[in-house]
Amino acid sequence: MIALPPYAAALGARLECDEAGAPLLVLPFGAPVLGRPGFLHGGAIAGLLEVAAIAALAHVLEREGGGRIKPINVTVDYQRGGRDRVTYAASVVTRLGNRIANVEATAWQDDRAKPIAAARLNYLIER
Repeated sequence: MIALPPYAAALGARLECDEAGAPLLVLPFGAPVLGRPGFLHGGAIAGLLEVAAIAALAHVLEREGGGRIKPINVTVDYQRGGRDRVTYAASVVTRLGNRIANVEATAWQDDRAKPIAAARLNYLIER
């Protein structure tokens, strides 16, 4: 089982698996993630995307014997406001080298085809 960073618990996010067995983050709406009334805070969205990326990368690394993950860079593109409902996030490892990994993360609410935000993340891997 993948251990999530403590920030996931602070957000109230929980780890589930999608139909393919890949990590899926679920974030209920509540006081810890509230921005302006009725909307998610942008920092909570960015944090959710980062936790989803870490979960996906850890999932892939677990099959290769593990490794430590250190962030290099995070770029978040906000696409629409997150409303007062459950938010989901999933990630895909687009490149896994010996020392560097690239990950793309997406957050959505009602429809996965209409994301509220996306991120590109780069990680240093210590094997």
